[in-house]
Amino acid sequence: MSGASARSLGKGSPPPGPVPEGVIRLYSMRFCPFAEMTLLALNAKGIRHEVININLKNKPDWFFEKNPLGLVPVLENSKGQLIYESAITCDYLDEAYPGKKLWPDDPYEKARQKIIVALSSQIPPLLIRFLRGQNKENFAGDKEELRKQFSKLEEVLTKKKTTFFGGSSISMVDYLLWPWFERLEVVELNDCVDHAPKLKLWMAAMREDPIASLLITDAKTLRGFLDLYLQNSPEACDYGL
Repeated sequence: MSGASARSLGKGSPPPGPVPEGVIRLYSMRFCPFAEMTLLALNAKGIRHEVININLKNKPDWFFEKNPLGLVPVLENSKGQLIYESAITCDYLDEAYPGKKLWPDDPYEKARQKIIVALSSQIPPLLIRFLRGQNKENFAGDKEELRKQFSKLEEVLTKKKTTFFGGSSISMVDYLLWPWFERLEVVELNDCVDHAPKLKLWMAAMREDPIASLLITDAKTLRGFLDLYLQNSPEACDYGL
């Protein structure tokens, strides 16, 4: 997990050199849930990588050459090939690198797992609203909607009768969902899973996973980052370093 806690590069910083042979580079930000998905996949597959953190409140001009959208995560390999969008980076890593497969080989099983990800597609935008402190006048409504979304996932686990969404062991679908559930504590929404015992057991299992546990950021640190981020502070991305 090299460089995961390194200070971020901002406007005026020189672009990093070429990616060394045998390594893949991740452009990230320490508190980004989307970049965390990519880091989870990198670590779960044991891929040699380096991390360059980008200051998302003060982005270097050269970063837009890596991703015109100016967003993380971005992967760059030693051939200078660039891949971005979190789910796409995770798919790429699973297909391009040997070792443990995070998606199932069977096309039907893979499709079923991707349906679970699609089923949860309303959770990230809802949680982002909470994280940004938006829509406070409809706080109760958003909270109820979040519970409904979690009920869908509870139903999946109940039908599967397994701890994880892909089966008895952890797989890509779990890593794609986990960063959002990890952030429930910081917005004091852990009670939104009280009605979903299987989902609570899944969250507990994810916290015990050696890969996921390495990347967990405590709620106090996340709160400190969020407070600065919401003030548009260029210091936010390096909070706690």
